Amino acid sequence: MSAKLLSDAVPATGQTPSLKVGYVVNTYPRPSQTFIRREIRAVEAQGVKVCRFAMRRDPEPLRSDLDKAEQDATTYILDAGAGRLVRALLRAVLRHPDALRTAIRAGRAGGPGRGVLRQLIYLAEGAVLADRANAAGLQHLHAHFGTNSTDVVRYCRLLGGPGYSFTVHGPEEFDAPTALLLKQKVSESEFAVSVSAFGRSQMSRWTPFACWNRLRVVHCGIDPAHFPDPGPLPAGPGPGQPLRLVCIGRFAEQKGQMLLIEAMARATENAHLTLLGDGPLGPELRAAIAAHGLSGRVDLPGWADEAGVREALNAAHVMIMPSFAEGLPVALMEAMAAGRPAIATLIAGIPELMVDGRTGWLVPAGDVGALTDAIDAAASTSPDRLRQMGLSGRERALARHDINVEAAKLARLFRSSQQD
Repeated sequence: MSAKLLSDAVPATGQTPSLKVGYVVNTYPRPSQTFIRREIRAVEAQGVKVCRFAMRRDPEPLRSDLDKAEQDATTYILDAGAGRLVRALLRAVLRHPDALRTAIRAGRAGGPGRGVLRQLIYLAEGAVLADRANAAGLQHLHAHFGTNSTDVVRYCRLLGGPGYSFTVHGPEEFDAPTALLLKQKVSESEFAVSVSAFGRSQMSRWTPFACWNRLRVVHCGIDPAHFPDPGPLPAGPGPGQPLRLVCIGRFAEQKGQMLLIEAMARATENAHLTLLGDGPLGPELRAAIAAHGLSGRVDLPGWADEAGVREALNAAHVMIMPSFAEGLPVALMEAMAAGRPAIATLIAGIPELMVDGRTGWLVPAGDVGALTDAIDAAASTSPDRLRQMGLSGRERALARHDINVEAAKLARLFRSSQQD
């Protein structure tokens, strides 16, 4: 194990690895998926040997040394090359012709972007994964996201690989459950994880009642060691000192940042916003900021690594998350663990974590008036009250999302899957 990986590890339990599991992600590692890296390290600390697999590398350069070390530890299926993929596919379907029929049926049901050709590619990836998993003696595979990574582990199982489980995050899986074949994936899995009770309820909509016992809740976790006593709030808010807001996330429609710009323009109290991130909506956001004359009140510093995120949280009074669709945002739980109250929308798993009026403000998604009112309310709140709200949020986040506790749940599920 490299020193870089050791620096991100949770304390080991002293257990000798008795179970070998493969983690499968489509693109890994990515700056927005530090929660997966954290989970893997914590599962390993539970005495489980984890082999990392991904279909491809992130095309964007990695900035974090931890991500670079994780990339070095990952096996990339597409690195096998087209020739090996085709040969593995031909061998697999000769031995397991039912898998080819399953892929063709999936392609016919999948719709745009998930047609027969795409399913055959996933089948070929599953064939290579089966070869690698069996050669490594893996007993179980776990995929993150119920999209194509779970297609691959499903095909891998049909081609003689180990059984599988998967974690559903949302909202993508809930937008197209039929095209993604969630019913079939759950029915053929050892178990399926949701990151919130809301997510489990959505999975229950698409899963036969007889399979509901396979649906489990395991939260994304944060490492308490990375969140010591929170730093003091910046000066203010008050006369001459604006409320300092930070919004962390990819610039995309579902994150609601365009609505946040409008709310900032409407707010009557003094407030300053830092939008930390980047993405396809970046040009429109910059144009909207200029159109509303907010260039002096809204900063866009770009992407940040984990240290940069912590620095941005320490410089803020309040985290703000105006999302239209989410699963259970890791950025929100990290902000709460850092002792910052939050303004967030009443969607998905967010109300399971936040308590309106105690850890921050919850507002209806898409309601620019309510979002504006929450900004003004936060700007009018005394520093002492903001500090109390932040400490309440910290207590709740650390109690519900300790990565050591959540990884122990997963390790038990992995082990129990071998006993059935």
